[in-house]
Amino acid sequence: MADLPRRVGWVGLGLMGYPMATNLLRKMEDAEFFVYDVVQNFIDRFVKDGNGRVHACASSKEVADKSDLVLSMVPEGSHVRSVYLTPDTGALASDLQSKILIDCSTIDTGTSLAVRDACAEKHPKARFYDAPVSGGVIGAEKGSLTFMLGCATNDAKVELLTKLLGLMGGNIFPCGGASLGLTAKLCNNYCSGLIAIATSEAMNIGMSSGMDPRVLANIFHTSTAQSSILDDWCPVPGLSPDAPASKGYKGGFRVQLMKKDFGLAVDTAKRVGAKLALGDEGLKVYEGASTDPNCKDLDSRVIYRYLGGKEDWRKDFPEEMPMKKEEKRRLLQEAKESGL
Repeated sequence: MADLPRRVGWVGLGLMGYPMATNLLRKMEDAEFFVYDVVQNFIDRFVKDGNGRVHACASSKEVADKSDLVLSMVPEGSHVRSVYLTPDTGALASDLQSKILIDCSTIDTGTSLAVRDACAEKHPKARFYDAPVSGGVIGAEKGSLTFMLGCATNDAKVELLTKLLGLMGGNIFPCGGASLGLTAKLCNNYCSGLIAIATSEAMNIGMSSGMDPRVLANIFHTSTAQSSILDDWCPVPGLSPDAPASKGYKGGFRVQLMKKDFGLAVDTAKRVGAKLALGDEGLKVYEGASTDPNCKDLDSRVIYRYLGGKEDWRKDFPEEMPMKKEEKRRLLQEAKESGL
């Protein structure tokens, strides 16, 4: 197996970057870390967590200077350009030699390819990879992220990349080539975003008709409407205890970021000529929620609130009547056998 680096660079210690870097810090016990973020408090906190193994840097260039490998996790394409391409302080201003650069941000493919091309031109022996993630803050904290890696399965560095990223996630997928990791991520978030809208609308239909959302969710769980959005990220407060919706929609994946990713997916579809039936309408929902004072800066499943969903539903629906285990088991089995 490929040896892991002993000097790891990290740029971007936000909602996703911080828990991801924390997992590496915890699992790479012999490694030193060199970190930078535009928010000094984030750097100070991570340095404190490192107990002497984490060193603060003043720029992305300094991170690259002092590290064997650099990872970045920032919100938007403009930030990625700043991290890598800023003259004098960007990572490409360093003498990279044969170092590896891994960007885990979800951005447009054009920006990623521009950084890759600039890296190849200035530092022919260095390698730049896109490696966006899925799983949200919860996945970052648990170390269960999915990585979509912009390289082929026979890439010379795929063994090292898989071993390193595997410390932060449970699934690593080489997607075929440069920027295709981002393509996979944008397709995933487009689909996830639409499922969240559909789940919110369907639950709203049922509840407005007088149906207990707990019963409806249990039906979905055993039927074709089942999804990880319903199971783990349910937009309806109180149905998934660990979901942001059950915590005032705090934490999770901010609705503005979903708007960004959803919009990038719609733009990609138009660029490659893929016909969309729901793209423009779905984007309008996330654009509206992103500017709504009651939804802005909250988890993207807050679109349930934006669409008028009932959040205080418990007062309208008393506790479910207890059902005998045998009866419940029979109903679930019948639902499965019927293929619903």
